[in-house]
Amino acid sequence: MKARVHVMLKDGVLDPQGEAVRHALATLGFGGVEAVRQGKVIELDLAATDRASAETEVKAMCEKLLANTVIEKYTVEIA
Repeated sequence: MKARVHVMLKDGVLDPQGEAVRHALATLGFGGVEAVRQGKVIELDLAATDRASAETEVKAMCEKLLANTVIEKYTVEIA
């Protein structure tokens, strides 16, 4: 079973890396970009065969390691 975790900064948290990308895009002539938020995607191959238990396990991984829940939010996809 595969899982994909999307981690993004929470709304209201300053994203200096996203701002740097927005500025670079403007420099390259893409002036219509008003804001950029940058995040990360983590793909996991799981031994689990039960979708519900896999989702519970991945959420625990996010809470303990994969996301800094003070400033980041995450979503989990199980396939």
